[in-house]
Amino acid sequence: MEQVGVVGLGLMGASLCKALKAANYPVLGMDIDESTQKYAELTGTVDGMLTQDNIGKCDFLFIALYPGAAVEYLTAQAKAVRQDAIVVDLCGVKRAVCAPCFRMAAENGFTYIGGHPMTGRQFSGIKYAKEDLYRGSTMILVPRENEDLFVLSRLRDLLHAVGFAHVTLTTAKKHDEMIAFTSQLAHVVSNAYIKSPTANQHKSFSAGSYRDLTRVAKLNETMWTELFLDNADYLGQELDRLIAALAAYRDALAAGDADGLQNLLREGRERKEEIDTEWKN
Repeated sequence: MEQVGVVGLGLMGASLCKALKAANYPVLGMDIDESTQKYAELTGTVDGMLTQDNIGKCDFLFIALYPGAAVEYLTAQAKAVRQDAIVVDLCGVKRAVCAPCFRMAAENGFTYIGGHPMTGRQFSGIKYAKEDLYRGSTMILVPRENEDLFVLSRLRDLLHAVGFAHVTLTTAKKHDEMIAFTSQLAHVVSNAYIKSPTANQHKSFSAGSYRDLTRVAKLNETMWTELFLDNADYLGQELDRLIAALAAYRDALAAGDADGLQNLLREGRERKEEIDTEWKN
């Protein structure tokens, strides 16, 4: 069985370790927080500590850190990584990570593939890690141009073994463009929406709509600040579009324009139905 190393034992990294262990992969893990490292070892989340001395034994190396820290870690350990190893990051942005990591891989002879698992929880930390966190999810991969198909097949087999149902290949640019809309914008909207003073009085007046819209307002502000700034161009573009759309609803209300408001609402409903139909086909 191939040896796997996981760097960063928070929610994402520790959940990956649990899933790998359940699939009978030997797992070495490393976290800069000493208590997290000890907890991971005592609970059997990992088989042992990943170090500079044994990193060269890993067939796969997953880096579950913030973007800047992921690049820093690989920069420091690049020469210790085995040349036939596959290195994958789990960061939520790809341009800021893939460009330097592709260069390091080329200089040191190993394979690097950008990764982003499409799942998560509103809680962070190893104590919330779940063996089935990735089950049924999609993993987005950003390989270098003309990547070896055998390498991709090896990685795909491991990802399926830990529960991923789908693997999507894309470019770093396309990933960041899409994630600005599907994930980052939703977090900004949720975080801003809950700031209304009316939220203090929501009890007994709210149901599914409130819960759905506020679910991701409870975020890790340190991580999301870095992700937002690394993708500021695409996220800013999506925010401009949303602000313009919201202004149209506000203006229709202010003018008492029932026809205009009804048209806006109809357009939104029809757009949702159109997209849902496309996905079903």
